[in-house]
Amino acid sequence: MSPGPWLFDLLIAGTLAWIAWRTLVTAELFKSVVLFIVFGLLMALAWVRLAAPDIALAEAAIGAGLTGALLLDAVGHLQAARRKPEKQ
Repeated sequence: MSPGPWLFDLLIAGTLAWIAWRTLVTAELFKSVVLFIVFGLLMALAWVRLAAPDIALAEAAIGAGLTGALLLDAVGHLQAARRKPEKQ
């Protein structure tokens, strides 16, 4: 008797909860943004499992792709501002 597809769904749900928690409690901004992108990609996989490919595509493109790129750019600007001494 095989465990069936519900075991894979349970694994995705548990991983999503764990990654969401890690994203919120991580002190490093870059690591948090990377976890956010991973969360978006796993969420897209969850939408595919729920037979909603249009939502999965939007989640992957907007949630993980565009938003992730903008957040990575913002982290880059923050780190550059911290390195640059202020002129007076």
